[in-house]
Amino acid sequence: MGTVRFVSEHRPLTVWKRLQYELAPYAALANRSRGRFTPEPESPTRSAFQRDRDRVLHSAAFRRLMHKTQVFVSHEGDHYRTRLTHSLEVAQIARAISRTLGLDEDLTEALALAHDLGHTPFGHAGEHMLDQCMRGYGGFDHNAQALRIVTRLERRYAAFDGLNLTWETLEGLVKHNGPIADSDGTPAGPYAQSGLPVAISDFAGAFELALDTYASGEAQVAAIADDIAYNAHDIDDGLRAGLFDVIDLGDVPLAGEALSEVLKSCPGLERPRLVHETVRRVISTMIGDVVAETGRRLRQADPASVEDIRALDMPVVAFSAQLAEKNRVLQGFLRRRMYRHERVLAIMKRAQRVIRDLYEAYTEDPAAMPQEWRRDLDSLGDDKRARRVCDFIAGMTDRYALAEHRRLFDLDPLFR
Repeated sequence: MGTVRFVSEHRPLTVWKRLQYELAPYAALANRSRGRFTPEPESPTRSAFQRDRDRVLHSAAFRRLMHKTQVFVSHEGDHYRTRLTHSLEVAQIARAISRTLGLDEDLTEALALAHDLGHTPFGHAGEHMLDQCMRGYGGFDHNAQALRIVTRLERRYAAFDGLNLTWETLEGLVKHNGPIADSDGTPAGPYAQSGLPVAISDFAGAFELALDTYASGEAQVAAIADDIAYNAHDIDDGLRAGLFDVIDLGDVPLAGEALSEVLKSCPGLERPRLVHETVRRVISTMIGDVVAETGRRLRQADPASVEDIRALDMPVVAFSAQLAEKNRVLQGFLRRRMYRHERVLAIMKRAQRVIRDLYEAYTEDPAAMPQEWRRDLDSLGDDKRARRVCDFIAGMTDRYALAEHRRLFDLDPLFR
């Protein structure tokens, strides 16, 4: 695509523009962004991707992640991961990988920080229940909800709804796990059976997101960093909660190998340090494998631009086959011993009841919602009225959902 030049006899290069020279040829270049849905003047001090990252960080939806949980409801303790701490950990891992591969760290970080914006209260249990409630109105999908938040629901700027993020960030949000449609537009991947969520199909039609191709390397890095953070830190949270013990990790790939290494090199280490040293080695092993395997794939594909990355018939950022198998076994262990633990299932079942009760209450009596959510509700059709209720509930934190349930029903379903 030629050499990128920023030299001007009238104006010196800004720092972010100078950094573009240091990126790999297959990186997404901020100065070559496909732009924003609503055109804006370029910032003199920040690249387009830096502005995206900053807008995500300052959004109300990002702040709410502080009180949205993944596996444990907030009353169980302050030391478990929330969506916010998880997103920050994903961003750190993603930046480390992106820097090593010569990709744009700011785009990678923007995607890492934004990837969980669409999650409901109470983790996947809340998402599953809200999807059931919305079954007759297009269902609910957290990736589609994230797109809805950054293109419509955030209302902060005078000139547009949403955050008006760049095409590259929106592309990464929608398809960081791979293509979601075939070349003829047929839904594929996770939407092959259910069809594309309306939020994705409508916006993609207005701002063509090339749903049939892979996303940039930066988006792929953010996606795999999410997997790394999930697995490693769920080990930590599971041990902290007493759902399994350190000794149970002995025969589990990745975790067992890391544990054995720590026991050998640091005998007699107290439990908190033992756990941390084990988890950090799991993270390091997975990052090292991703960098090595991605380097191998890059050498094989020899992409000359980000468009070459998108045109490949497989992801360029990936685990090796050997580590992918170890990761599969580790995920199976966590599924059995943590996600399906009777204690976790019991609390999630009651959390789902909160979501169901709130949805039914607001649907039957919209006046129970705050004024800004009731505005013009009578003029909407049934599907849009249901989506308004869905948006309101999806944006709640765990504690706000519980407070609303107590207000409406005068009981606390998590403890009765």
